[in-house]
Amino acid sequence: MSSRGANASSGMGVADHSKSTYMELQRKKVHRYVIFKIDEKKKEVVVEKTGGPAESYDDFTASLPENDCRYAVYDFDFVTSENCQKSKIFFIAWSPSVSRIRSKMLYATSKDRFRRELQGIHYEIQATEATEVDLEVLQERAN
Repeated sequence: MSSRGANASSGMGVADHSKSTYMELQRKKVHRYVIFKIDEKKKEVVVEKTGGPAESYDDFTASLPENDCRYAVYDFDFVTSENCQKSKIFFIAWSPSVSRIRSKMLYATSKDRFRRELQGIHYEIQATEATEVDLEVLQERAN
């Protein structure tokens, strides 16, 4: 079998574990966030890390690699101006400008297919640097 496998345009599969972990975040609030990466050998999106409900947004952003792409889902809790407790799920496509071109292309071509597998996402953020995933960005989008 050639080492190429599926070509870049066909996108990646999604591991069942990735879907079930997302469901745990969405329905059961087991996780505050989930970080996914593309496993190039398996040709699928896999869970790299999860953060528990007590973890902060800083813990989340610190888990994003400085020089490689990732997908992430973050469950953002906030209080509205009417003092209602709300929660919105953000899908974050993390693609730092310093990451490899191949990595950026792989994540870009696979993103829509992966995102379609995750039901109930409210907002999407494309970020190439840390300032684009500041907490303020989420707060503005969510309100």
